[in-house]
Formats: sequence, C-alpha cells, structure tokens
Amino acid sequence: MNEYLLIIHRDLISKDAAPSPQQMQDVIKPFQEWLGGIAAQNKLAAPPKRLDTSGRVVKQNLVTDGPYAEVKESVGGLIVIRAKDYDEATEIAQACPILNWGASIEVRMTVPNPNQ
Repeated sequence: MNEYLLIIHRDLISKDAAPSPQQMQDVIKPFQEWLGGIAAQNKLAAPPKRLDTSGRVVKQNLVTDGPYAEVKESVGGLIVIRAKDYDEATEIAQACPILNWGASIEVRMTVPNPNQ
C-alpha cells in the first residue's frame, strides 16, 4: 500500500470563512465518523493535522506574512492515509464531509525517503 496526503483546502480568511458554532457541531460528528472509518480499516497512516491560520511565505530572500497573501483558499488541514492506488485514495477523499462546506481536497502520493 502507498501513502497519500490529503490536503484540505478551504477559505480561511474571508468574512464568511469562520463557521458558526452550530455549523461546527453539524460537521464535527460526520468528520470524526469519516476518520474513524478510515482508522478502522487501518488506512489512517498519521493523525490529522489542523494548521494555524497564520504563517510565513519564503521566496528566495523575501519573507512575508502568509501563508496565503495572494489567495482566498488555503490549506486547512493534512491527513495521511494508506491506499492501494490513486483511485482508492480519491474515493476515500470524496467521502469527506468537509467537502459539503465548500472545501476541496488535493490527493498526493507521498514518495518514500530513500535514506530511511
């Protein structure tokens, strides 16, 4: 099995980006159930990581506040899963309930470190 990084992209900066407490309650349980289903199949390779909304962008000799100075949608979280191929990884990503809240998920296969 390969490992795939699910990169959750969502609007983190516009005035409508912050969900209401009720919206958070509505999405948390289905999200936890989705993750639990992945874990129950032994396909969750690493615990999900939620990213802070602040950060920095480094380009050559320039460092700016960021991480999304030029775009509305940014990375909101990372999940590493195990899947046999891109089709299975994409199928797992398509079941994520966060998609119902305007997010998108980028699916990328990780490349093993040859030094390990």
